[in-house]
Amino acid sequence: MTETISFPQDRTCPYHPPTNYRPLRESGPLSHVTFYDGRKVWVVTGHAEARALLVDRRLSSNRQNPAFPIPMRRLENIRRVRTPLIGVDDPEHNTQRRMLIPSFSVKRIAALRPQVQQTVDGLLDRMLAQGPPADLVSAFALPVPSMVICSLLGVPYADHEFFEERSRRLLRGRSAEESEESRGELEGYLAELIARKQKDPGDGLLDELIAERLRAGTVQHEELARLAMILLVAGHETTANMISLGTFALLEHPDQLAQLRSDEDLMPAAVEELLRFLSIADGMLRVATDTIEIAGHTIRAGDGVVFSTSLINRDETAYPAPDELDLDRSARHHVAFGFGIHQCLGQNLARAELEIALRSLFRRIPDLRLAVPAATIPFKPGDTLQGMIELPLAW
Repeated sequence: MTETISFPQDRTCPYHPPTNYRPLRESGPLSHVTFYDGRKVWVVTGHAEARALLVDRRLSSNRQNPAFPIPMRRLENIRRVRTPLIGVDDPEHNTQRRMLIPSFSVKRIAALRPQVQQTVDGLLDRMLAQGPPADLVSAFALPVPSMVICSLLGVPYADHEFFEERSRRLLRGRSAEESEESRGELEGYLAELIARKQKDPGDGLLDELIAERLRAGTVQHEELARLAMILLVAGHETTANMISLGTFALLEHPDQLAQLRSDEDLMPAAVEELLRFLSIADGMLRVATDTIEIAGHTIRAGDGVVFSTSLINRDETAYPAPDELDLDRSARHHVAFGFGIHQCLGQNLARAELEIALRSLFRRIPDLRLAVPAATIPFKPGDTLQGMIELPLAW
C-alpha cells in the first residue's frame, strides 16, 4: 500500500498525470492516498477495476453520507446541500436523469450541430478579424460551450460574465466559504430566472421543465435551480478546458496534428483519444456502503474511494503505450466521462462541440502556433478541472 502520496497534486505538464503519481501506477490497480486532512482513502488506477467498481451499487455518490470523502479544504461544505444528479444515488438519481435524457440524446444533439457550427464560425470570424496574437481561452474555448449551453437551457448569454466568474470561484475558490458563496449566488440567479420564466416563458430546456415538471409538482423550484446550476457549470467549464488543452496538446504533437489535418475523418477518433489522454476531470469520489472484494483487496463500508481518471486512462493493460498521444488508437472505452449510472449526461454534446470546434479551428487557421514558449503558458492546478488558464496563439 502507498500511504505517503497526497491527492490531488498539480501536474508538471498540463496533459500528463502528476509526476508524483508514478508509484500509484506501479503499485497495482488499487492502493491508498492521503487527502488534505490526513484521511487515507482507496485510489483506483486500474482500468478494468474502475469499470467494475463504477457500476457497483455498493459504492455511493451520496455526498450527505458522513463518511463521503472530501479531497480538499475548499469542498468541506459539500455535505450541507443535497446535490442533484452527481451527489445522489438511485432511485432519486434515476428520476432526475430521466427528466433530462431527451434533451441530450444523440438525435437532439445532432439537430444542434448547425447551431454549434454557427457559433464556432462567428467566434473564429471575430478572432481572425482582430488578428494575432489571441488568447484562445477567452476568445474561443470558453465562449463556444458557454454560448451553446445558454441557448440549450434558455439562460441569457448576456449574463455570461456573472456565471462564468461564479463558476470559476466555485471550482477554484481559495476557501470553502468562497466556493459556498459562489454556489449560493449561482443558485439564487437561476432561481430568479426560473421565477421570471414562470411568468414569461421562453425557449429552452428550463422552460420545458417548468411547463412539464415544475407546474405538475414532480420537481420543486429549489431542486430545479440546483439541477440548472449543475448543467450550466458542467456544460461550459468541462468543454472549455478540453478545447484549450486539446489545442495545446495537438500543437505540442505536430505529427499527430498533421495526420488529423490530412484526414478530417479522423476527428471523432481524435476526440476520444484526447478525452483519454487529457483526463481533465481527475478524481471521481465514492463511499462504500458495504464490503467489496476486488483485485485481492477489501474495501469496507465507510471507506472512501477516489477514481484517478488520469491514471485509469493510462493503464497499459487497456492502452498500449498509454503516455503517447495516438489518434489512430481505439480509445472509446476511456472513463473520461465516468462509467455506469453516473456517466456524464452531456457527453454527446461535448463530443459534438469538440469535433466542430477543433475541426474548424485547424481548418481555418492552418498556420496556428503558440505565441510564447510552451513552458511559460499557465495551466490550472490539480485540485480543479485541468486546462489552460490562457493560451496565447499566433498565425
